[in-house]
Amino acid sequence: MKKTTLALAATLLGGLALGAGSASAAPLAVNGIQADSAAVTQVRMTGSERMMMKKRMMRKEMMHRRMMKRRMMRRM
Repeated sequence: MKKTTLALAATLLGGLALGAGSASAAPLAVNGIQADSAAVTQVRMTGSERMMMKKRMMRKEMMHRRMMKRRMMRRM
């Protein structure tokens, strides 16, 4: 439950950051959300890029688990 909520929040924040970023040339609305989402071009990811992202995420998860484990061991 907690992971899905966190993932949903990260997706929404990431979408807003991409929409309001300087890389996007589409005009912005008053509240910061993009007015026309069709102006943003979708780029296809290659297999090697996908593998690099997967490895990076796995490394981050592993480091997070290790950090949490150490924190729990200190409490005992």
